[in-house]
Amino acid sequence: MMTKLMERAGMGMTGMGAPAMGGTGTMPTGMNMMMVPRCTMKMEKCTGGMKVTCTCDDPVAAGMMQNLCTMMAGGMCSCCMMMNGMMVCCCNLMMGMCKCEMTESGCTLTCTSGDKDCCAMIQACCDCMAAMMKAGCSCCMMMNGTPVCCSC
Repeated sequence: MMTKLMERAGMGMTGMGAPAMGGTGTMPTGMNMMMVPRCTMKMEKCTGGMKVTCTCDDPVAAGMMQNLCTMMAGGMCSCCMMMNGMMVCCCNLMMGMCKCEMTESGCTLTCTSGDKDCCAMIQACCDCMAAMMKAGCSCCMMMNGTPVCCSC
């Protein structure tokens, strides 16, 4: 699966012209793009913070998302809310401890804090993002600045 992810890193450059080849001629040195798994996201408050559940109908997309989450585990989690290709809001969940757990068809990201004020900030982000998704925004969840899944 790691080979497939590496192969996908150089693909998906439609309309960008021919990629520039590096010294070895094996990997493009131009843009570095990859396919991001599409999923259904559900955001909800929980004790001490919030929980984001990402579910993929396609087993290949679910596996790719799980591999990305496993590789990026332990880094900063953020959710970018997008409308018509423009970022509306980005919530960096740095005020709590984020934990990613795999499910049968995706993953669950739980971000919590024992501090009362940090918990309030996390839950305010949850309310904000849930309202934006209800109004038509899509969400791109990132770990260490790398997109791991996007809502459709």
